[in-house]
Amino acid sequence: MQTTFYVLAGIWALGMLIVFIQAIRLSYRIEKRSPDLVNKNGVPQRAQMFHTVTNWKVAKDAETQELRRRMNVLLLVNLAGFILFWIGFLILKPN
Repeated sequence: MQTTFYVLAGIWALGMLIVFIQAIRLSYRIEKRSPDLVNKNGVPQRAQMFHTVTNWKVAKDAETQELRRRMNVLLLVNLAGFILFWIGFLILKPN
């Protein structure tokens, strides 16, 4: 039973990591399309996910807003994945 749990936890972790990386990639695409969020100094920076999630300083055109909606869905999928994992953990309780 323990081995099964650890294998499933590893698969779950890879899935959540893939979903989160996809959300980060969308955030960078949104930043490139938004004049107020463009990286002007050329130094690599972290994704400005707070801005893109809250629609703060983000371009208001339809395509950018669609990218933003897709990113928010991915982040909600990630959150739901963590909630489901926690529920599964409480039910299975590995020793």
